[in-house]
Amino acid sequence: MYNVPHFKTADNQEITAFMHAHPFIILCGTDAERKPVATHIPVLIEERDGRLFLLAHAMRKQEHTKAFETNEDVLAIFYGAHNYISASWYGNKQSASTWNYQAVHAKGKLRFTDESGLLEVLTRLTEKFENNPQSPSLLQKMDEAYVKQMMKAIVAFEIEITAVEHVFKLSQNKDEKTYDSISEQLSDITGDAQTIAALMKERKHKVFPG
Repeated sequence: MYNVPHFKTADNQEITAFMHAHPFIILCGTDAERKPVATHIPVLIEERDGRLFLLAHAMRKQEHTKAFETNEDVLAIFYGAHNYISASWYGNKQSASTWNYQAVHAKGKLRFTDESGLLEVLTRLTEKFENNPQSPSLLQKMDEAYVKQMMKAIVAFEIEITAVEHVFKLSQNKDEKTYDSISEQLSDITGDAQTIAALMKERKHKVFPG
């Protein structure tokens, strides 16, 4: 991971909050032949006795699932909005253009759970992302036979996080005038650019205190 002090935060709660805000991750590992694998999944984030765990499920008999069975060491990538930053927005235009983004890399050990663990994960995931106690799509409101049949094709697991790294690259290495110019230019672009602009404006007091 890109590791420059300018683009770090000393606030661990800010890192954890970012993870909670971006629960659709890329989960990476290696198979028995040391070939890389990756999949895209939603996760629950849980703290137990000061340790972080990720809870999720995946389809059985997939390349990545087989790899996780072979090698418990995995990397979970949390990512948010990102956008190109043109050097034409800088005070000194004879500089390199770049990219602003936020990402957290969480390394950990993956452990598969049993059928009761799978049912719990499915229930909790559905409750969280439906975010509606009246939704007919809650697991407990589905046909029991359908749920049991569906569960045969998937497996649940939890990942104990052993190390967390992050990059919150939001032009903190620029002077204040250039910082403001970048955020204003981004504000005029649709999509992720506006999210990055809002983040920069929100965090400006940390970058330029006083």
